[in-house]
Amino acid sequence: MSKDNHLVHKLSGAGLLVTLGIIFGDIGTSPLYVYSAIVGNKPIDIDTVKGGLSCIFWTLTLQTTLKYVVLTLRADNKGEGGIFSLYALVRKARIKWLLFPAIIGGSALLADGIITPPISVASAIEGLRDLNPDIQTVPIVLAILVGMFFIQQFGTKFIGKFFGPVMLVWFLLLAVLGVMEISTNFSIFTALNPYYAYVLLFNHPGGFLVLGAVFLCTTGAEALYSDLGHCGRENIRVSWMFVKITLILNYFGQGAWLISHQGELLGKTNPFYALMPDWFLPVGITIATMATIVASQALISGSFTLINEAMRLNFWPKVKVKYPSDLKGQLYIPSVNWLLLAGCIIVTLKFQESSNMQAAYGLAIVLTMLMTTTLLTYYMVIKRFNKILIALIMITYLLIEGAFLIANLHKFSHGGWFTLMIATFLISIMLVWFYARKIRNRYVEFVKLKDYLPVLEDLSRDLTVPKYATHLVYLTSANNREEIESKIIYSIMQKQPKRADIYWFVHVDVVDEPYLMEYKVNEFIHDDVIRIDFRLGFRVAPRINLMFRKVVEDMVKNNEVDITSRYKSLHKNNVIGDFRFIVIEKFISYENDLPIYEKMILDVYDFFKRMSLSEEKAFGLDTSSVTVETVPLIIAPPKELNLKRVL
Repeated sequence: MSKDNHLVHKLSGAGLLVTLGIIFGDIGTSPLYVYSAIVGNKPIDIDTVKGGLSCIFWTLTLQTTLKYVVLTLRADNKGEGGIFSLYALVRKARIKWLLFPAIIGGSALLADGIITPPISVASAIEGLRDLNPDIQTVPIVLAILVGMFFIQQFGTKFIGKFFGPVMLVWFLLLAVLGVMEISTNFSIFTALNPYYAYVLLFNHPGGFLVLGAVFLCTTGAEALYSDLGHCGRENIRVSWMFVKITLILNYFGQGAWLISHQGELLGKTNPFYALMPDWFLPVGITIATMATIVASQALISGSFTLINEAMRLNFWPKVKVKYPSDLKGQLYIPSVNWLLLAGCIIVTLKFQESSNMQAAYGLAIVLTMLMTTTLLTYYMVIKRFNKILIALIMITYLLIEGAFLIANLHKFSHGGWFTLMIATFLISIMLVWFYARKIRNRYVEFVKLKDYLPVLEDLSRDLTVPKYATHLVYLTSANNREEIESKIIYSIMQKQPKRADIYWFVHVDVVDEPYLMEYKVNEFIHDDVIRIDFRLGFRVAPRINLMFRKVVEDMVKNNEVDITSRYKSLHKNNVIGDFRFIVIEKFISYENDLPIYEKMILDVYDFFKRMSLSEEKAFGLDTSSVTVETVPLIIAPPKELNLKRVL
């Protein structure tokens, strides 16, 4: 861990400020729309206000505080969090079906990322209607969204310095506004009694469905876990105490204001902005807009991280990844960025108002929370937690999140179908990509490398064969160091005999530790046949060109290999020999007789593969020194042909 990163993770004032800016944006901007969703278009009544407030308090306590801040943050993978990091921990148990909650949860979280920026920004901008009722907010929301996604390509190192202070001002504003209104009605604190939640949910007509709106207050809890690696557990836990107090004060302030307007219709009035004096509205709207931009930025960055992890875990097609700054973990994925922007624009144009977006919001994220609960249960089993405690936690949160799911299903026809449709599409991509690679890898033929070492040694010294390269480097998928793909041997010896002074075989193994970077060298024939095995964490970009160069430099320093050119004139002058990488691309041969479902999976895989990054670019290889060879992959040969010779 770098010195700067250590300072961020260490419990400190600076670390707490950074945490406010990165972690709590989504959950921190919820007061902009939660109470509007709870009250809806019905007359304000005290049962709904107090019952909703009680539900909010206990949801933040049980769901956000207990489940995520206390329990789930314990399930860190070398300091990293998120559903894919949790999956990387529990897949060691080799329970195959755990793949499904990981993919469903990750896809739902990505789908939620398409609706969070529009609803947050729209909720803030709609406050302008208190200044000018006729103002058109949609163009302003679209302009902010476009600008926000446009700057992603340049990195957020500079503006990121302002995230913490902006969110600190925002949370202080939440607290001050709440306290000002609570001072007019201290009896609002009776809503802390869970009895009011019980009355609303079970005795009030349609009260149970209010849970769908209440759930919006905790939607940022999953993002809180996903961003664990950026700030560290202790900074999150300590800053959450401050954040929760400010949120509760603001929600109770809104509740006090609503009670003072019993019997009235809320209409287009936002209870949050109703707490502000008229003279303060322009300032309040500006601060709210800045806070929603910070919240959206954190979620966008989280989506990049999620897709990057999915690629490393073979859940997602390889796409271009850029590193716009030197901040640890900050990356930029152009294809994901523009797809998210397109989704946000569609959401904004389709739903127009934040009140309409609320119907589409929450259904996908509750699925993610259920999947996290499933994986967390297995994590506790692996870590040998008390069995009674495991059962109690599992039952409690399956009941809570099951209730939220049932309440949110009511939103399906009102917009919930939109995020579920996106999540289903993403799930399909991940499952197809994962299983297609399984099918293909199942039929890759491996041979014993030692059987071909004498031939490779003879070939490297056979002056009758034109030299192909001084150093010939093949990427191999063979996990066993003693084996090699038969296609690589075919490429070297038969397709076009390739004489080289040194044959290098490079293998990349993606491991469950997020940032592990280590390698091992096996020298089969000194200065002739060498294999390098990289073990890289699932959050490490496999920039093999740079990594391979570093390994070779280390070997040269240790006098393990001589990389100077073997041509006499060049060797005399210590000129380094050329390196050429060979990447073998497998394509599905027409000579296959597959089951229909496997053929469909492979056809879809082939479609996405054509649109994804090529193998050489995905591995960060210098394209000027790479040769791509295509070979047919005959998975299931057809039955014997009844071909008859005639005279």
